[in-house]
Amino acid sequence: MDLKSLCERARRSRTALSVMPAQEKNRMLEIMANALLKESARILEANRVDVEQVEGKPAHFIDRLTLNEKRIVTMADGLRELIKLPDPVGEVIESWQNYRGLEIKKVRVPLGTIGIIYEARPNVTADAIGLCVKSGNAVILRGSKDAINSNKAIVKAVSDALEREGFDSGCIGLVEDTSRESAGEMMRAVGLIDVLIPRGGKGLIETVVKNSQVPVIETGAGNCHVYVERSADLDMAEKIILNAKLSRPSVCNAAESLLVDEAIAGVFLPRILSKLAEKGVEIRGCERTRAIFPQAFEAAEEDMYAEYNDLIISVKMVSGVEQAIAHIEKYSTHHSDAIVSSSEEAIEKFFAGVDSAAVYANASTRFTDGFEFGFGAEMGISTQKLHARGPMGLRELTSYKYIVRGSGQTRG
Repeated sequence: MDLKSLCERARRSRTALSVMPAQEKNRMLEIMANALLKESARILEANRVDVEQVEGKPAHFIDRLTLNEKRIVTMADGLRELIKLPDPVGEVIESWQNYRGLEIKKVRVPLGTIGIIYEARPNVTADAIGLCVKSGNAVILRGSKDAINSNKAIVKAVSDALEREGFDSGCIGLVEDTSRESAGEMMRAVGLIDVLIPRGGKGLIETVVKNSQVPVIETGAGNCHVYVERSADLDMAEKIILNAKLSRPSVCNAAESLLVDEAIAGVFLPRILSKLAEKGVEIRGCERTRAIFPQAFEAAEEDMYAEYNDLIISVKMVSGVEQAIAHIEKYSTHHSDAIVSSSEEAIEKFFAGVDSAAVYANASTRFTDGFEFGFGAEMGISTQKLHARGPMGLRELTSYKYIVRGSGQTRG
């Protein structure tokens, strides 16, 4: 089916979905969660084909593409978490009466038809469908060629299950043409797609933001920092850094840059960098870092900007919280940045000075995630400031309208 047909079908289906009671939308989510588990063998076989076809790609790419039983269970759990959350559609954001006695309500409504252009992350397929269904939106999915078999299997599983139970699955559309032309067509689909969300690497996001004629919610790359301030509990700092870097290096909320206060660098740097190196992390350090830890490679300026998505980390010594903030403001992608400190004054300075979507004290950057924030799932992590910022859950997929009740008022 071509894009125009998919979008027209989605528009017809979303009309009913936008006014569907929460109970019925929750039933759709439960049907879809069960379908993922029931069809897991077919989905995994399709994913195996995809993974085999990208042999030789970087490890972080393979990790994002690969599904297993645990990840399918996680996808199903994400849909079920959405069931527990309030339906945002129809929520009264605020209400008041104006000077002429008009009763005015500001009410949440779906965005309409949401287009998603994303790379080799088949879990996004299930998350996007679930979030859009619960928020009353239709969704047009356009994944990459690397995950096409996985995406087709996931969409077929949930769509067939919905149809069997009497629901219209037209609100879910998959663009099977993975050429650049199909992405370009979505960017030009004014009047067919209401909002476009890119999710993937820096190149994809920049291309969509630059070329789309459809309004875009920009998700961002993650050059995430952990700053160890001079008063930090070093055991805590070690635990946080190892988690932020190693728990899943391929994701956007993994730590890519480490900043250490010069007052504790002599003690802490050999300790933490040795631990990282033991785990296979390549250290790229500033000159002062390499004086303390000679095994480190020299960090170039470009390293300070880098989102590696790999077992590599840049390291820099700083003179205090002000220099740490200045460094982050220059090099960060404003995704997620953390301070480890026992000083409330330093923490408050960091919170005030770091302009990122998520700012942490004494916790791993890996928590920047829709599921972890209690959103059930996420459409992506927005690093922009208009409309949505940080993990995008149900409310971020709504707009609003004004409902005005009068009693015959006219304006002179």
